[in-house]
Amino acid sequence: MPFSPRIQARGVQLLLGRVMARVHKDLRFTDIPKRTEALRVETDAGPVTCTVYRPPATTAGPAPVFINFHGGGFVIGRPEQDDHICRYIAATAGCVVINVDYAVAPQRPFPTPVTQAYDVTEWVARNGPANDWDGSRLAVGGHSAGANLTAAVCRTARDRGTFSPRLQIIDSAPLDQVSDPATKQSLIAKPLLSPQLMRIFTAAYVPDSADRSHPLVSPGLADDLAGLPPALVITAENDRLRDEGDAYAKALEAAGVPVTHRVFAGVDHYFTHTGPVPDGKEAIDLMATTLRTALSD
Repeated sequence: MPFSPRIQARGVQLLLGRVMARVHKDLRFTDIPKRTEALRVETDAGPVTCTVYRPPATTAGPAPVFINFHGGGFVIGRPEQDDHICRYIAATAGCVVINVDYAVAPQRPFPTPVTQAYDVTEWVARNGPANDWDGSRLAVGGHSAGANLTAAVCRTARDRGTFSPRLQIIDSAPLDQVSDPATKQSLIAKPLLSPQLMRIFTAAYVPDSADRSHPLVSPGLADDLAGLPPALVITAENDRLRDEGDAYAKALEAAGVPVTHRVFAGVDHYFTHTGPVPDGKEAIDLMATTLRTALSD
């Protein structure tokens, strides 16, 4: 008898959690000092712990703020895998970075991660003065599953009219949870994401298949993209998720959303963590410089 999706997902958590949190040693930016503090935010789906990264330079007033959502297929809960990106962005973009430790499946499936991601972002937008950041100059972004959550946060904020991110960073995102992963092709023989692993992630995160077409689950299938924040969309040429990322960038642009879209050649999913190092550094620097421009006065 095959294992249930829940048991398979727990196996992935145990077997791959530590591996997926590893970052290439030459991408760790060990020369950038770490100035962090812990933050706990109450949400409608329970409390969420975040790590706050402060920019090293003192600024005249409160710094703008960037909220980061890590990847891991909605199953791996290791925000520390993005430590290098958060430190680099805080130092280079001159903003406060908040790295969110949202709940993961199978223990906490959809919609819990979306609820937590949105509620944390709304709280950050509202509570700037007490925390020495400027909540009116806010951006959100994420990597892989975290990029999916970024898209969901931006949709929810638009629909509720609560706050307006100045930028959304969509990096190597799963944006279509309906199509069979076997139909998502790569240019290389053994890409990082296998159809089997992708099916485990989807079944754990969205156990009810009827929910998989929901726009907060599959933002790439939504047809009402007008009014979303400006976007930086990063895709990797050899990634199985490349096509849906490319399509999302085009659809945003067609809906009148300002889009910067960059396809990194010859790299696979998660190259911002695993390398090649020159491409990973270039992509992370692109995030930081785009943020600096978007968040400037």
